[in-house]
Amino acid sequence: MSAPAVDRPAAARPGRVLPFPVTGQEVVLIAVIAVLWVALSLATPAFATEGSVVPLLVAMTPIALIGIGMTVVIVTGGIDVSVGSTVMVCAVVIAKAMVGSGIPLVAAVALGMGVGALLGLLNGALIAFGRVQAIIITFGTLNLFRFAGLQVFGSATVEGIPPTLAPFGRGDEGRTLGVPHSFLLLLVVAAVAWYYLRHTAGGRHFFAIGGDPTAARLAGISVRTRIVLGYVLTGLLAGVAACFVIAQGTSSLAASVGSGLELSVIAAVVIGGTSITGGRGSVLGTLLGALLVQTVRTGVTQLGWPSQLSDLFVGAFIVVAVGADLLRQRRRPTPKGTT
Repeated sequence: MSAPAVDRPAAARPGRVLPFPVTGQEVVLIAVIAVLWVALSLATPAFATEGSVVPLLVAMTPIALIGIGMTVVIVTGGIDVSVGSTVMVCAVVIAKAMVGSGIPLVAAVALGMGVGALLGLLNGALIAFGRVQAIIITFGTLNLFRFAGLQVFGSATVEGIPPTLAPFGRGDEGRTLGVPHSFLLLLVVAAVAWYYLRHTAGGRHFFAIGGDPTAARLAGISVRTRIVLGYVLTGLLAGVAACFVIAQGTSSLAASVGSGLELSVIAAVVIGGTSITGGRGSVLGTLLGALLVQTVRTGVTQLGWPSQLSDLFVGAFIVVAVGADLLRQRRRPTPKGTT
């Protein structure tokens, strides 16, 4: 009886797979972002200029890119708080490789993806086969990865990084028709992830696991494999994001790279409408959440306000989003046969 339920059309399972391309929460997010952009443009005209919008899009790209993987992880009922440290490890390995051997662009990106995927595999394997809560495992690996990254740094800033990753930076070589290459790549990845999660049986399996892991297992879904894949994907995207982070900077890389990034990523995913308890999520919502988070940070900076206010505003958005999700779950009728 359970197997057919996994492959039903999205509309037959309210609250699990999104029935419409754009949800009500995403419409609200679009409206909030539009109002913010108008208000900031009026308060500081420089906000609406290319010199402000392009850096904003470049800065939000790593958050949104990792957020796509984090969406998959949270949809399954997990979480990964180690992504900031993963970015740190990937970034320093890439930077050292570029300084030491001058590897080309494709090799640098592949190296970042490979290191990130390995770290994600470690997280996924420990969670899926160790049967320990994801928050505990990833909090532990957060510190382990950061320690490993500091050892690679050797207590010194990496200097003399060549402009290998400049095509993903803020300069003219990093744009096509004025649009940053990193942002364009983000849109491609988001489109693929959106289609896979919404329109394939494999994508729907992630939602089924978050809704009820036991029922998903009885339906023939390889729950452990899917969980591992979610963390590997997150690590892989963190490796790509590390390339973008390096490209945003100058010719040096400090050991503080990636610090606090996990908070921005989780904020973007939760604000975007992904349920922190699993079973429901949206790639489009994550993109909008990342744009909102970065808009707030950019706006606070340009208005000359204390930087702590951006954390206050983002925190308020998270509380509102989680509160709305909890209210929605309370109002949702409990299906027969579930508890």
